[in-house]
Amino acid sequence: MIAIAGMILGALIGWVRAARKGGTTFDKLQWAGAHLLIGAILGLFVTIFVERML
Repeated sequence: MIAIAGMILGALIGWVRAARKGGTTFDKLQWAGAHLLIGAILGLFVTIFVERML
């Protein structure tokens, strides 16, 4: 669940960052996709860390 939240949050952050820079729809999609992957990886590491601590 944490990884999914990281993906959604990452995609939103990427979309907003591209929009602030005045990007086109394709720019926004590319930034959202890149940040989605980063959020998924970070969420995966957080999930593993939380599971190991319990």
